[in-house]
Amino acid sequence: MLDLSQVRALADVSRVQARTLGDKTALVFEGARMSYATLDARASQVGQRLRQEWVHPQERIAILAKNGDYFYELWFGALKARVCLAPVNFRLAAPEIAYILKDSKAKILFVGREFFEIAEKAIADLPEKPRVISLDGPHGDWIDYAAWRDRAEPIDPNMEMDPQDDVIQLYTSGTTGNPKGVQLTNSNYVNGFLHCAAHVEGFAYTPEEAVLNAMPLFHVAGTNVGLAGLAGGSTVVVLKDLVPSVVLDLIQREKINHAFFVPAVIMMLLNAPEMAGADLSTMKTVSYGASPIAEEVLLKAQQRFGCGFLQFYGMTETVGAGTFLPPAAHDPAKGKLRSCGIPWPNVEVKVVDGNGVEVPLGEVGEIVIKAPIVMKGYYNNDAATAEAVKDGWMHTGDAAYQDADGYFFIYDRVKDMIVSGGENIYPAEVENAVFGHPDVLDVAVIGVPDDKWGEAVKAVVVLKPGATPNEGSIIDYAREKVAAYKAPKSIDFIDAIPRNASGKVLRRELRKPYWAGRERMVG
Repeated sequence: MLDLSQVRALADVSRVQARTLGDKTALVFEGARMSYATLDARASQVGQRLRQEWVHPQERIAILAKNGDYFYELWFGALKARVCLAPVNFRLAAPEIAYILKDSKAKILFVGREFFEIAEKAIADLPEKPRVISLDGPHGDWIDYAAWRDRAEPIDPNMEMDPQDDVIQLYTSGTTGNPKGVQLTNSNYVNGFLHCAAHVEGFAYTPEEAVLNAMPLFHVAGTNVGLAGLAGGSTVVVLKDLVPSVVLDLIQREKINHAFFVPAVIMMLLNAPEMAGADLSTMKTVSYGASPIAEEVLLKAQQRFGCGFLQFYGMTETVGAGTFLPPAAHDPAKGKLRSCGIPWPNVEVKVVDGNGVEVPLGEVGEIVIKAPIVMKGYYNNDAATAEAVKDGWMHTGDAAYQDADGYFFIYDRVKDMIVSGGENIYPAEVENAVFGHPDVLDVAVIGVPDDKWGEAVKAVVVLKPGATPNEGSIIDYAREKVAAYKAPKSIDFIDAIPRNASGKVLRRELRKPYWAGRERMVG
């Protein structure tokens, strides 16, 4: 375990672990193994090279690549030079990538081979172009990363750190408008994340354990799982592409003890042909979060994995932290399976009305969070920061209530709420009801125009292979689980539910065709 008394800034994680663990394997990526000593030495080289490139403290560097062990060299190297890393979502289009590069003012862009072409398009019209470095061998005028890094000696820059230094800038998904750069600081990670995570049951990883890092590293869940593993002295196995058969193979081959998956991936794993014969006996915990999970899926996953399950609820703006549902609370008899849990240590969570006043237990309102994990702000966007953070409370935009035992239950995004005949309906609640139908593989619920009620509930369903569309059967099934006014009034069948990188349903995309030609997308 990491001695947190030696950690004043996030850069100290690699320094301390190199001193204490040395030759122990820190990272495994596509068969290559990197020790803690090597990770720290390479980070020092990166830090020196950034200084030689005249990247000044608190300026940004960006990375556009699939997961790899180089991410941690770059991140810890940037930290040592007091430079902020700004990972870019590789699923974005060229204009969106260009926006992030321009907004972050990135001085250097590190690019993986899969994204050479789109990177060239993204930077073509930028007034100030970043220097581009290839992560996979030289490309045109772009120097190879390893060659660039190895021009420096592994001498730690040992720069004086500031608790309020931005250490990573993660961009929100931007489902409405441009994405916003979330500024997360040394203080957010050291005083908020690391100190709190050490006291979250199932999240305090140890040097004897192996952790699978399968989430994309431009996402806070991917960032956090890898960081928690390294801070715990574990061996972190980095997955480049999320392929169910590869995930299951790595669990067995690397004797994985801990992993984080979004619910959509859990469903993929449960339906993978390789799951039937997989040996999952080394698993201790499966963590999940980022989007709602149906009870049916959760129960099946618990039975198949045969280990503890741990839910995390939070957002990028709170370093991914907020509440957690510990393994013991996953007993169906306790009635908490649909809860997102209890607050992290030293984190305040409450449910408020539209005026910011805390509502009574059991009443639905907006969940807000106050703690050292709350972001510094949105980069170059004071107005958005002021709207999101009020008196230190981060307004999540999620509708929730708290029960008498202190557990929080997330209904859905406030903005995704469907208002039908004056009744508030939360899509996640209806989705949970539909998911249990034996023919349903995936589902998303949206509000569509209705002349009488304003909005009507529609379920968009992906059927299991071989299943026959039967709208009436699914509607009748849902009516047995939720009130009639909440049940879907109609069903559409599609091949796949559109989701963003974190597994959240892109409801706006699903809603567009039904609201076309109308002045607003509400009833």
